[in-house]
Amino acid sequence: MKLDNVIVERPYKKVYRCEEGIAKVFEPTHPKEDVFNEALNQARVEATGLNIPKVKSVNEIDGKWALVIEYKEGKTLEELMAEHPEKVDEYMEQFVDLQLEIHSKTAPLLGKLKDKLARQINSLKDVVDATTRYELLTRLDSMPKHHKVCHGDYNPSNVIVGEDGSLHIVDWAHATQGNASADAAMTYLLFALKDQKIADKYMNLFCKKSDTAKQYVQQWLPIVAAAQLAKEHVMEKEFLMKWIDIFDYQ
Repeated sequence: MKLDNVIVERPYKKVYRCEEGIAKVFEPTHPKEDVFNEALNQARVEATGLNIPKVKSVNEIDGKWALVIEYKEGKTLEELMAEHPEKVDEYMEQFVDLQLEIHSKTAPLLGKLKDKLARQINSLKDVVDATTRYELLTRLDSMPKHHKVCHGDYNPSNVIVGEDGSLHIVDWAHATQGNASADAAMTYLLFALKDQKIADKYMNLFCKKSDTAKQYVQQWLPIVAAAQLAKEHVMEKEFLMKWIDIFDYQ
């Protein structure tokens, strides 16, 4: 496998375009189980019929684990939104419709979202005090249990638009089954990190199209924000901490 065309670089991985497709090569410090779990997630979501790149292989290259998936030609929705700001409303319609299609699917073997969120919140002993963790976990436990496919990192950079207009959803490392409104809360935070106006536009459209009360999605915001603090290199700590006041959306 020839790896010389880097298209994305992160602290824990490099992504290459190669003859075989796309190769995500992870640093030796990245847990082996996380690499295989991402491949397994992707394979399980493939089975739902969603339009996503197929897993081709998991290999070890020079002491590093690599996940190889299909290459999908096109531009990301994020790129198109930046290039054609006059079409943002049109692109947002497509974006939300695609997310609702994801949420219409089930994959019974995916991990449970509520279990993952609870683990992440419990790991924050050095970041969030015990009282706040208790309140967050109590709220999480009270939220309805659903079994919908949730992407976990759904944002316009993870949607590739082909020349024919076809939409492909990539990066399923954080996929789970659970409550669609929690997934929407995560997407809202990803938008809000960059542009609050666009985030509000997304929230209003998601709630309208899914017939979901905005207050219900907002109830997930402190939970999802807290859980993201358990991840590295995902979001700014200061930005997330302001969302963790669980009384803001009572």
